[in-house]
This record gives sequence, structure tokens and C-alpha cells, in this order.
Amino acid sequence: MCSFLYLPTRYFPSISGAEFYFQRMAEILTKLYTHKIDIYTSNAIDFTALRSQKGKRINKSNPLFGKVNDISVKRFPIKYNVTQDEKIRFMKSFESYQNLNLSDKCLKNIISNGPFIPELIEILLNQENKYDLIHSTYYPYFNLIIALIAGEKMKCPTICTPFFHFTNPRYLKKEPAEILPKFDFLIACTLMEKKFLYENFNIDQHRIKVIPMGVDYRKFKKFNDKVSFKQKFFKKDEKRYKMVLYCGYKNYEKGAISVLKSIPFIIKELNEVYFVFIGPPTQAFNRELSKVRKLEKARIINLTPDNLTGYFDKYKLSAFKETDIYVMPSRSDAFGIAYLEAWASGKPVLAADIGAIPEVVENEYDGILVKFDDINSIKCNILKLLRTKSLRKKLGKTGEKKVKNNFTWKIVAEKTHKFYHSIINTLNGKEVY
Repeated sequence: MCSFLYLPTRYFPSISGAEFYFQRMAEILTKLYTHKIDIYTSNAIDFTALRSQKGKRINKSNPLFGKVNDISVKRFPIKYNVTQDEKIRFMKSFESYQNLNLSDKCLKNIISNGPFIPELIEILLNQENKYDLIHSTYYPYFNLIIALIAGEKMKCPTICTPFFHFTNPRYLKKEPAEILPKFDFLIACTLMEKKFLYENFNIDQHRIKVIPMGVDYRKFKKFNDKVSFKQKFFKKDEKRYKMVLYCGYKNYEKGAISVLKSIPFIIKELNEVYFVFIGPPTQAFNRELSKVRKLEKARIINLTPDNLTGYFDKYKLSAFKETDIYVMPSRSDAFGIAYLEAWASGKPVLAADIGAIPEVVENEYDGILVKFDDINSIKCNILKLLRTKSLRKKLGKTGEKKVKNNFTWKIVAEKTHKFYHSIINTLNGKEVY
């Protein structure tokens, strides 16, 4: 039995693809391969809490604080009332940090992103437990530095799954990227992400393994027909109306605001349609939503994680099953788990033709690609899909077949398990399988 340390930025009930990825890997690897996995993370729930006390944090009284689906989780408090200079002095006091040879610019940039968890650092540097490897996610947050100094101290290999959004300007700063080559290995979600990483950050491409994301196919495919999203949220005499679904972080980068802006133009041509948004809100999204909702024919249902019971909430699963199309024209996705969820439900997707997304969504094959933030293109293609049932069916069925054969979490876990053991066996001088 191998022992691994997972160091995610947050953990469920936090909602995002990176957190869900670590959650499913921990659950499946523990169950199928009897690995021992320790999960150490912050007490943040939303992104704001990583840097500010104004954000949401999980309390110790919450039943999910110490255990999620029978997996133990250790959460550590983020320390906010510390100056940047104090944080830097604290980090430089450790020899294992000094050995990383990171520049002050890199350290300052990553510290500013949070979460700053000095208690976790001290525990890892003083505990006797040793791990076969340490795996962290995601870029460019401070837990990556914690993973590196722990690996340096314990003399074990470090892995990072950065989820590098290489078409998002925020990710292209040179200073924080200095941390990526310090990991022994990286896991990229796509070949395009791998190519960008080794070409731009001087990383040996043999140290970058491509492992895609996954979906719990059976949960979406075999969902209970007795639960109906339309029955719950649509008006009684409007249940036959079309449905457009967005599920994800509601910001500009993910395309949520672009979808909102397309609604006034869509309902001028086709008004018997509901637009459903599920996911964590942002102020920018809420401002735009308040404008669109003033339109007489705008039918918008807006749900947040507070309205749901988790990733497999019955109404979320029902929404994917009953929607006509799924839309997320994002420029900030390393892969896009939600596309897989739509395909697992047999639905076509509309995505942005940018970054690594064309490697995931094939235009006119299992989805439609549009230019990022092109309101007219989003409008025209949503209308095209809503008006053409045969196209929706063709794209959805093709996507479903692709997911079933290639992108289940079990397949992802098997590839991850083999990758872990290839690293461990190489270090131990054994034959890699």
C-alpha cells in the first residue's frame, strides 16, 4: 500500500473542477487500489476566502469539516492579519524553502493569491510521516509552495496538476510561473496544455503527463426520471418550453456574462425558452442579470451552490437531463468537466474556440464552437441548436459515446494510479509498467 499526500487549495463543499478532481481521485484510488491518502487543505469555501476574511469558510461544526464520503480531510485556518513582509520572512526561515531558489517576485506573487496557512507548513515540516509522493493543485496558489517545501523536506517526489488556462491573461505573468519547473512532474489535461507548458517554461516534456478529466457517467445516464427540474422550477403551463443550461462559475472568463448578454437577442426570435444558470455567483454577473431580468419575456432561473446539495444534487442532474443544450463559451478552462457532464446526459454543448477547448469539443462533431465573447455568434448558434432537433441529437449522442469510452473518473483514476507507480518504481530502481 502506498501513501500519498494531497494538497488542494480547497475541498468540498467548495465547488470547482480542481477540487472535484482531487475528491474523485482520493475516493476511487482509496477504494480500488487501497492507497492511503492524506488530504490537507485550507478552510476556505469560496475564492474570496483564500485572501480575505470576507469570504466563506467552513466551520468545525459542519459535518463535512473532517470527512467527505468516508475520506478524512484536515482543514487548516487561513491567517489573514499578516503583512506580506511578515509572510516572506516566515517562508525564508525554512531551509527547505531556501533550497527551492525561488525569486522574491515569484514568492510575493503567489503569497498574494493565498491561502497563507503557516500552521500547515509547520506541521508538515515537523511530522514524522513520510509519503511516497505529494500531489498538489492548482496554479497559481500558495499551496503549491507548501507542496514543494514538504517534498524537499521529506525527500519525496512532487506532482502538480496546474489546470493552466493559457488563454487567460492572468495566468501569463512570468513571476508565478517560475514555480512550475520546480515540481518533479506535472499533469496536463490536454496535449495543448502540455505543449504550452514545455515550450514557454523550459520544462522537459517527458516530465509532463497528459491525463484528461472525467465524469461519473452512470450517475448522469441513469438518473431517476421521477425527479424533474422543469416540474420544480418552470411555470406550470410552460414545461414544454426549450431550456438552455449553463453550469459553472458565473464570471466573464467562463462566458456566463456573454451568455446573459445574448439573451435579449435570442428572445426576440424565440421567446419560449428558459435560461438556467447554476454555480457560484459574481458581482459582475449579478449586475448584468438584474438588467436582463427587466425584459418582459426573459425567463431566467439562477441557482447557487447554496440551493443545491453538492455535485450530484438531484435537480442539477435533472437539469442536465432535461436541458436542450449546454452552453459554456469559456476562455478559462484547462479542460471543462461540465462538457463531459452534458455529454453523459446525451446533450450537445456550445463552447468557445480558444485555448485547449477545441481539443475537447470538436466543432460540428460533438458540439459547436464560437468565438469567445462574440455575442452575435453565441446568439446565432444557440438559436441554431434550439431550432434543429436532429443536430442536437447527433452532437449529443456523439459526445455521449466519447465520454463513455474515454472520460469516466474510473479511467482517469486508473491512468493516475499507473503514473504514480511509474514514478515510485523508477525512484526505487524497479521496472516501470
